[in-house]
Amino acid sequence: MPYSLVSAATLGFDLVRLPAGRSVATVLLAALGADVTALTSVADVHPGRGLARGERGVLAVRSRKARELAASVPHMRGVAAGAAAGDRTAVLVAQLERGTIGDAPTLERLLRDEVLGPEHPAHALLSDDELAEAADVLADAALGHWAAGVLPPLVRRELTGPFDRALDRGAVSGPPVDDGLAELLDAVRGLDAPGRAAWRAAVDEGRADRRPWATAMHEASWAGHVSGRTRSLAVAQLHAVQAFLDGGFDLHDGAAGVWNALAGCVQGTAVADLLDEASLAVLQAPWVRVSGR
Repeated sequence: MPYSLVSAATLGFDLVRLPAGRSVATVLLAALGADVTALTSVADVHPGRGLARGERGVLAVRSRKARELAASVPHMRGVAAGAAAGDRTAVLVAQLERGTIGDAPTLERLLRDEVLGPEHPAHALLSDDELAEAADVLADAALGHWAAGVLPPLVRRELTGPFDRALDRGAVSGPPVDDGLAELLDAVRGLDAPGRAAWRAAVDEGRADRRPWATAMHEASWAGHVSGRTRSLAVAQLHAVQAFLDGGFDLHDGAAGVWNALAGCVQGTAVADLLDEASLAVLQAPWVRVSGR
């Protein structure tokens, strides 16, 4: 399944279960929020700047080999194929806890074609070369963090190093979360053990609403798309990834429904003015249970 900005919650489902998923969210947020100056600064740290043609060729070969390694991140299809026949429960658990929905090529396509595509405010204001170099740096960093669990440390640092330098210099930063979501995400970010237990209990209480939740989530995603809020919704979901992990949830929580619950609360809050009362109630139900409101 390819990643897209419209289905940013699905991307978030993978990120909260990857070793360096929080860092992938940081790269994508930086790309979404970058203006011309920021993207120019990112392009300036491209590892190919100033290299001779032959040296750039060597760099390209290393980049291609790194992407081949990134393809070995376990995918749901691969996890299922490798499980023992007949052990359906083990297959499902392995799929949800270890296998990703998307893969390295779809993540790179998302960053290059959607995040930095024609709808990006700075797209038409940069030269083709600058945009391509900025995209290279950002794509390398996203892939390096996305595949952190399978890449040798040296390869990972080669991919992420240029972006990390731009980040350390303050050249890039992500867009802030909307005020309407700040309370929710701050609360998640500051959770303690009882707070996490309350979210898990809220998810368990709402399991019977799984099908209405999926329908409501689709309605919210569609509302965001037709109202021109796709990019702002993606920003919200990426901030939610970081809050989820900062709040101490782990990959099991991500697989067991806590991420979906939070993603639904975020989506519903972000387009509350466009949803019918029933859909909004379904999406915000976990937060209502946890907060007592």
